[in-house]
Amino acid sequence: MALTDDATTLHVPTRLGRLRVRVTGSGQPVVLWHSLFTDAGSWDRLVPLLGGRRLVLVDGPSSGGSDPLRRAVDIGTCAAAAEDLLAGLRDVVGPGPVSWLGSAWGGHVGLHLAATRPDLVRDLVAVSAPTHPVGPRLRLLTAVLVPLYRVIGARGPVREAILDTLFTDRSRAEDPAGVGQVLGPLERSSRAATARAIRTAILHRTDLAWAARRITCPVLLVTTDDRGEWTPEQAAAMAAQMADARVVTVSGSRVLPSIEQPAALAAALTTFWATAAARPRGE
Repeated sequence: MALTDDATTLHVPTRLGRLRVRVTGSGQPVVLWHSLFTDAGSWDRLVPLLGGRRLVLVDGPSSGGSDPLRRAVDIGTCAAAAEDLLAGLRDVVGPGPVSWLGSAWGGHVGLHLAATRPDLVRDLVAVSAPTHPVGPRLRLLTAVLVPLYRVIGARGPVREAILDTLFTDRSRAEDPAGVGQVLGPLERSSRAATARAIRTAILHRTDLAWAARRITCPVLLVTTDDRGEWTPEQAAAMAAQMADARVVTVSGSRVLPSIEQPAALAAALTTFWATAAARPRGE
């Protein structure tokens, strides 16, 4: 399969159904897996800032143009589907390992994948991806809102809870286009399928500290200054237990710096990738 530098859309079979992938650019391949409540469009502000890379933008299960989840699964199963995805993209990404860039849900998938299949991941960036289990407050809130979401969709208290979780107060008030990058996909998606994704990425999210400690490739943990669930101090404590990890904090963002602060995130990525590329693999 020969691809040009122009964007190409593919549908890759995995154990969780076909995943839609958009491939653009040329160079070292980077696989991007987005946060819950979004799709690959959540990277749109970041993509123009990442030149010199072949970007493989994935719609996760139940998101964008990918097949819906038939049942709620867990992060390990999502990571296994990521293995299927990379196998199906071999002609696109080449035979070697890829860089992985994951936001929240995508970061958790990347942590599990890098821990269990180190041959597939050259380096890992996990954005807004706590390694500890979901806390009781968020678990309770999610358990209450999921049935309501299935009835009314992303409206009223459900809409406000989602936006409050993902965006700073300033973004909600002053960036309707950014907020639309979340609300648009939610309005287009199946409520039942999205509910399964919520259970998968939140309620079925378990402790990933074991995975973080097992990873040997270079890792960048990206935190923000406005997400109480994953503070810079918590990320630094986790990084200190890892083989080769560092932490960057992006200010003025909550969960989605790719939407709220794309320039700052791009600068952090560029610096990290340059440093990681200078190290011999396996060092």
